[in-house]
Amino acid sequence: MSSSLHDNAVLEAPPIPFDNSYARLPPQFFAEQAPTPVAVPRLIKFNAALASELGLDAKVLERDGAAIFSGNALLPGSQPLAMAYAGHQFGGFVPQLGDGRAILLGEVIDRNGRRRDIQLKGAGPTPFSRRGDGRAALGPVLREYIVSEAMHALGIPTTRALAAVTTGQPVYREEALPGAVFTRVAASHIRVGTFQYFAARGDTDSLRILADYVVDRHYPDIKDRKNRYLALLEAVADRQASLIARWLHVGFIHGVMNTDNMTISGETIDFGPCAFMDTYDPATVFSSIDRQGRYAYANQPAIGQWNLARLGETLLPLIDPTLDTAVELANGVIKAYGERFQTHWLAGMRAKIGLATEEDNDLDLIQSLLAVMHEQEADFTLTFRRFAALAASGDNEAGFAASFKDAQSVAPWLALWQERLGRDPQSPTARAKAMLGVNPAFIPRNHRIEQAIAAAVEEDDFSLFEALLTVLAKPYEDQPAFAPYAEPPQPAERVLQTFCGT
Repeated sequence: MSSSLHDNAVLEAPPIPFDNSYARLPPQFFAEQAPTPVAVPRLIKFNAALASELGLDAKVLERDGAAIFSGNALLPGSQPLAMAYAGHQFGGFVPQLGDGRAILLGEVIDRNGRRRDIQLKGAGPTPFSRRGDGRAALGPVLREYIVSEAMHALGIPTTRALAAVTTGQPVYREEALPGAVFTRVAASHIRVGTFQYFAARGDTDSLRILADYVVDRHYPDIKDRKNRYLALLEAVADRQASLIARWLHVGFIHGVMNTDNMTISGETIDFGPCAFMDTYDPATVFSSIDRQGRYAYANQPAIGQWNLARLGETLLPLIDPTLDTAVELANGVIKAYGERFQTHWLAGMRAKIGLATEEDNDLDLIQSLLAVMHEQEADFTLTFRRFAALAASGDNEAGFAASFKDAQSVAPWLALWQERLGRDPQSPTARAKAMLGVNPAFIPRNHRIEQAIAAAVEEDDFSLFEALLTVLAKPYEDQPAFAPYAEPPQPAERVLQTFCGT
């Protein structure tokens, strides 16, 4: 779908009823910035179901989507802006980052009364671009579309994909690549780095405005707490503990857990060099820029805590006027994060192996299974999916053991597991059903994503992209017609590195 609209033409029809609370904050929070028009926009994907959830006019958006979602046309009520933020990137602090290639069009109130951001990624340079072109290549746009929608279907809090548009003009990285713009929907785009931006400037007044805004928008239940800013740190810590535990439950590796990529709302954001594990290995790293393994699979919980400590530092002047008291209170929250994470992670892992009750030795049981999986190079997703069949009948050990190089290696563990099940009240049928609901058959496997991207970039063929979206929309169903998508890659298909795309 092409468009004749250009130079930020303003459409008369209001298919998006904007209500832009962030744009009403003081000017130091953002820079006003219109998208830069592109040459020949073409709408390649529109998420009509999400549009309906947001209360938008899907027919108008699909009809004029090329112009709207490329930034060539601005809608009435839109107040485009680039958000200011700072951040620790691989442990090093950068006092000014900001939206270098993203432009917030505005906010809407969805059908459930939730406020949601609508943002363009790859819509041109902003005052925060730091000599960048502000553009996005098609490959990273498709990756973010696929993985963010897959995460949503898996039940993990995440930003969403509303649309993808090609621009008709190239972007230049190591080579010329087709350009694209991605439309992202989020509970908000406020990050730990947003707080760091004002803390780095000693701007306590803006910190307080930001914290109050976040409480009103994301945590209204703590508004009347005696110390709302300490309560805010606690609330963010709990959401992050839950979120990162869910990542680990499905083998997800974010790849760039910088503080500017950690939302205050508790949603997964920025699917750059992210990936899902095939063979289980806690040291797995895919990101080409993570040369030291800082953000490896097993390191993610500790990095979450490190990031929260950075948030806590920014909130100290709000938590208490006496620094020592503020530090003591914030440290209490940061230390408690570990227990919060363990509680969320262990609950999810119990569910994955079919346990409805809690026993003290469950942690040892789970860790011993993971140790065998690591030693035997078992596929993370398939191993847990095959558990359901075993739990249902108890006589399908061969099918389950097929995940392991040496089928006998897991036999001692299975004996311990069966003994534990004898003390669990669920029926085999109920247990199997519950396990099927938490152990996906399908994840966005890296080789499938790369195949879909290659077909789109090299041949303008989006059929693999569409097929992948179809199967990943129902990750907990067997879908026999898509059975090959559940299989791990052949040796020649393995993807060992993923790239940021900026």
